[in-house]
Amino acid sequence: MHRSARWGLGAVGAGAALIVGLDLAALGEMDPFRRTISEHGLGERGWLFGLGVALLAVGSAAIGVSLARRRLAGVVGTVALLAWSAGLLVTAWFPKHDWSVGPSLSGSIHRAGSVIAFLSLPLAALIIARPWRAERHRAALAAFAFGIVAVLWVLGMGAVVMVGARSGLAWWQVMPLGLVERCLAAIEVIALTALGVWAAGKPVGLVEETSAG
Repeated sequence: MHRSARWGLGAVGAGAALIVGLDLAALGEMDPFRRTISEHGLGERGWLFGLGVALLAVGSAAIGVSLARRRLAGVVGTVALLAWSAGLLVTAWFPKHDWSVGPSLSGSIHRAGSVIAFLSLPLAALIIARPWRAERHRAALAAFAFGIVAVLWVLGMGAVVMVGARSGLAWWQVMPLGLVERCLAAIEVIALTALGVWAAGKPVGLVEETSAG
């Protein structure tokens, strides 16, 4: 098992578990259907949220390094995966904002980081794990499949927002945003984990025969 992939999977698992734990601990205080994951960054356990997101980001970068070193990811795919990591770090460093009271610089940066992260991971999965490459690995196919699901989910969110805008509703009013975001995050973490499993389990001999993504 490739060391970078092993460490990456461990960090991603720990980060995801920490954030899920925060959700469970806050069930009596926060509505997960309406409140986004980033709400945890505003409370007294905000440092735990930052730690969880940082673990996800670092683990993702480690998986990207493993994929690149094993020639499973080309430049574009690697950059997309690193953009996901960078977007996560931005969302952790700059807290979310209550847009009902007006815009703020920190809130705008937070939202930009979220958009970059949520769009970059599906792109990375589709580019790196494309099924028409020479070697077909179950984990790679799973990453590609969940990448497609993530893209469709994002497109669905965009369609709902457009329909709501025509009715004069703000984007956060047209859907249970917390639930939608959590589902998207889960889909993307699964795709990321599949990429990590692929990198971790790839025999070295076959790696050198596979063309770069």
